[in-house]
Amino acid sequence: MNWQDLATALFGEQHHIIRNGDVLSGTAQLQDQTIAVVGTTDHASIGVEIALAQAAVVLDTIQNYPGRPILLLVDTQGQRLRHRDELLGINRYMAHMGCCVELARRSGHKVVGLVYDQALSGGFITSGLIADACYALPEAEIRVMRLPAMARVTKISEDVLEALSVSNPVFAPGVKNYVAMGGIRSLWEGDLRAALTTALADTTITDERAKDGALRGGRTMSANVTARVVAA
Repeated sequence: MNWQDLATALFGEQHHIIRNGDVLSGTAQLQDQTIAVVGTTDHASIGVEIALAQAAVVLDTIQNYPGRPILLLVDTQGQRLRHRDELLGINRYMAHMGCCVELARRSGHKVVGLVYDQALSGGFITSGLIADACYALPEAEIRVMRLPAMARVTKISEDVLEALSVSNPVFAPGVKNYVAMGGIRSLWEGDLRAALTTALADTTITDERAKDGALRGGRTMSANVTARVVAA
């Protein structure tokens, strides 16, 4: 689904979302409240400029519109793999975006992420996964690393990883596996406006991902290990 169709499905004609390059920003009306919208399109690679542009929208919302909910629309191929961005410290710019979202959360803004097309690698972490809750459309594509790349990094053969991915969502790409692991709260089908309304009503600042992963059988140890560390 392209971003224009998504905006219409979510808000009808009651939105003022614009595109500047690969960055989406603006506002929209949902029932009786105004929503701040920020995101990316066309499989954007998150470089220095995009990270700063998204962070600026979040900071403007915090400063000028206290308590306004924020919707992060995700379509990214990950962080930009260019020598220039690495030299400038792309990790710091992405961390800045993450810090801005965390400041919004602590300032009373509900933050909801929606993967509507593609979410890959590190670009997904600060542009959607960091939200209070992240959701996805069924046709979305989500992965951190393809199995061939994972094999090169871990030094585990691709055949072994392929076998593990059959029964263990941690090793497998795909939106359903991210639901099983708790990274995606749920898939939105049918009435997207109703789904967003429900998500905003149910969203809390409590991180439920490890708990969801344990209940769904996709990440069985995380919640238990976290509890033990907190209790130590």
